[in-house]
Amino acid sequence: MTPTIVLPVIVAGLYAAGVYLLLDRSLTRVLLGFLLLGNATNVLLLSAGGVAGLAPILPVDDESAINDPLPQALVLTAIVITFGISAFVLAMIYRSWRLVRDEVVQDDAEDLRVATREEIDADERDPELMDPADRGPGDGFTVEAGPRRDDPETLRRRRTGPRGGRRGRERVGRGQGRGRGPSDPAGGHGRDKY
Repeated sequence: MTPTIVLPVIVAGLYAAGVYLLLDRSLTRVLLGFLLLGNATNVLLLSAGGVAGLAPILPVDDESAINDPLPQALVLTAIVITFGISAFVLAMIYRSWRLVRDEVVQDDAEDLRVATREEIDADERDPELMDPADRGPGDGFTVEAGPRRDDPETLRRRRTGPRGGRRGRERVGRGQGRGRGPSDPAGGHGRDKY
């Protein structure tokens, strides 16, 4: 068999169009780009399989006449993967349309703020000169320690609860505590008091 230039050109065109569509902000174009990439991969795998031959399950004398089953199995796997990711992207398109009536991915305000921020080396940063929005609890400059365990106020709150009373006595719910209920012979009237 003489190699042909048609299949590599088709594969290259499908890959180029698929990557071009994947780089767009429209989710519909991303879906179409992914479908083109899946089809380009299928054509590439089938062209790598060589010339068409006999099915590998038939008994033949000449083994060179048998077709290689591996590219066909890989194409089936690629079809399933393409279908699964296409269903996921379709669900994202539907959800985006239902929420904001638009399927174009918008810029995130926080990403824009970080992208336009001046680049400073971490060793040269001065916390007093930083914008307060850029200073956070995890930037290495702010120390946020919890209350000490041996602090008398913390120990008192732990023992008594936040309201100052003993824990477990703040409130008695229905059916708990006092022992009087609707079937109580001591004259309970069915309501538990606090």
